[in-house]
Amino acid sequence: MATRPTTRTDKVPTVEHRFFELIPPGLNIDFVGLRFKMLLVSWTLILIGLISIYLHGGLNYGIDFAGGTMVHVKFAASTPTGDIRGALSRPELREVVVQDVGQGGKEFQIRVLGAAEGGSTAIADAIKTGLRDKFGEGTYDVLRVETVGPKVGKDLWRDATLAVLAATLVMATYIALRFELRFGIGAAVALVHDVLITLGALSIANMEFDLTTVAALLTVVGYSVHDTVIVSDRIRENMRKMRREGLATIMNLSINETLSRTLITSGTAILVTAALFVLGGTVIHSFAFALLVGFVVGTYSSIYVASPIVLYLEGRKSPR
Repeated sequence: MATRPTTRTDKVPTVEHRFFELIPPGLNIDFVGLRFKMLLVSWTLILIGLISIYLHGGLNYGIDFAGGTMVHVKFAASTPTGDIRGALSRPELREVVVQDVGQGGKEFQIRVLGAAEGGSTAIADAIKTGLRDKFGEGTYDVLRVETVGPKVGKDLWRDATLAVLAATLVMATYIALRFELRFGIGAAVALVHDVLITLGALSIANMEFDLTTVAALLTVVGYSVHDTVIVSDRIRENMRKMRREGLATIMNLSINETLSRTLITSGTAILVTAALFVLGGTVIHSFAFALLVGFVVGTYSSIYVASPIVLYLEGRKSPR
């Protein structure tokens, strides 16, 4: 009687699976053992950023927060930025910023920071006069004029601060409810860490801080929480399976198990944001820069800030 051939049911990893896995199975990097060194790095970066903000007298606020006037113009022909700056070298126009917004050097945003609330019309007229005297009538069109008074700028700054704080609190509360309170505290510390380092980087690079940058900070908060949830979920899952193991061992295993997914997800986001920063033009430089720094720091903090905080809180509640 012929024997039936046996079939193997073992799953052989495909090339695609091995590629997307990225990190070889069984890798065990001692992330938890490095936590004190990495926390020192974090504190150093935060301190450098705060010193930079202090030395600069605050962030480099844009019109949204500092108040001022913005005139968006389009020239009939390509025009050098330096020529526009020269045309606007007038006594009534101080702190003029000219940004090329693309279209082959034909469209520009002209910003005059710190304008008085009652002098916005005069400033816009001075810009138009300077351009007309330099380039002639009919060589350009004014597409848009925007003005933000000092009081409105302060209100926007207050609202932006509340928005970032509220987002941080809501995200931390969500993690605390989904997992445990200690995970929520770890997430909150990681989010504050990410925002502070991103603000410090903006100050060091002297990037303009406006409403688009606030949008970037809110995006960073959401991204950082997403990364923290992935790691926290695996930690909780392994805590159920490995009840006899210590939390430090479980955390190391969990971080290593999710490392491939973390690196692929973060790497993709960072590459896209880097392309946006390089190719997107000066108008969105601050936005893209804040995202770029925030994504890198958010990935780092989910491993080296949120998890060590949870481990620290676990040690405090354990019986002595």
